[in-house]
Amino acid sequence: MIPGPFTYHRPASIEEAVGLLVSLGEESRPLAGGQSLIPMMKLRMATPEHLVDLGGVAGLKGIDVEPGGIRIGAAVTQAQVIGSALIADRLPILRDAALQIADPQVRTRGTIGGNVANGDPGNDMPAVMQCLGASYVLAGPSGERSVAARDFYLGPYFTLLEPGELLVAVRIPLPSAGHGQAYEKLKRKIGDYATAAAAVILSATAGRIATASIALTNVAPTPLLAEEAARLVVGTSLDAATLKAASAAAKAIADPAADGRGTAEYRREMAGVMVARALVKAFGRVKGA
Repeated sequence: MIPGPFTYHRPASIEEAVGLLVSLGEESRPLAGGQSLIPMMKLRMATPEHLVDLGGVAGLKGIDVEPGGIRIGAAVTQAQVIGSALIADRLPILRDAALQIADPQVRTRGTIGGNVANGDPGNDMPAVMQCLGASYVLAGPSGERSVAARDFYLGPYFTLLEPGELLVAVRIPLPSAGHGQAYEKLKRKIGDYATAAAAVILSATAGRIATASIALTNVAPTPLLAEEAARLVVGTSLDAATLKAASAAAKAIADPAADGRGTAEYRREMAGVMVARALVKAFGRVKGA
C-alpha cells in the first residue's frame, strides 16, 4: 500500500527537531531509518500528518567512549554497530544482536534509536539494553533527561517518552574485562521477529559465576529482566541442574501470545531454551574463568 499524505520536515539540530515535534503536536512522528515507521504507514496503521526526518541531525550520530562507558547516537545504524571495532571488543553482545536483526538491507537503514524507542516488544535491542544496564538520553522542550532502559518500557508501543521528546542517545556502562556475553534468538526465517530470545552477560572467577544479568525478547508485552534466573546462576559452575533451574525461572515470568510463531506454551518453553543456550555460550566466552 501507499502511505497517506504528510508534510516532510528536515531539521538540522536536535533543538530544531524537538521544536518541530512540540509545535506540530500529536500528528507528527520522528523518522530515523524508517524500518518500523514506514511499513506501518504503508499499512495505514500509522497516519502522521508530519514526518520529522532526523537524517540531517549530526548530534544523533557517532559511537564514542565516555567516562565509564560508551555513548551511541540514536541515528547510528545496526550496520555501523556491526562494523564497529570498539563494539566488537567491549560490547560484543550488541554485535551479536544486531547481526540477527532482519536482513542486511534493513540493518543498513535501521537505527539503534528506532529499535529501542518505539516500544515494539519484538525488537531485539531493548532486552539487550536492559541486560547491559543501559540508559536512554531523552531530549525535550525542558532539556535532557536520562531514563534507565529497565524502566522505559510500559507496554506494547508505550514508553516513558513524553510528547515532544526525542531519544537522542544510548549510554552503556562498560563491563569489566573478562565478561562473557551472548544473545540467542530463535526465529522462523531470516528477517522475522524472535519466537523467543535471551540476552546474557556474566563474569566468573575460578570457574564459578560471580555476576549475571539475563533479559528476554518477545515473550511478553515488554522486554523482561529475568532477575531470579540470574540470581540462581551466581555462585555456580553452571551445571545441568543450575541451567534447568534458570530456564524454569525464565519461563515463569514469560507471558507470550500465541501467534504464527507458535502457541504460548511453545514460545514460553523456547524462552527457557534460549536462556540456557545464552548462558552456556556466555560462560564459554569468559576469559580466565
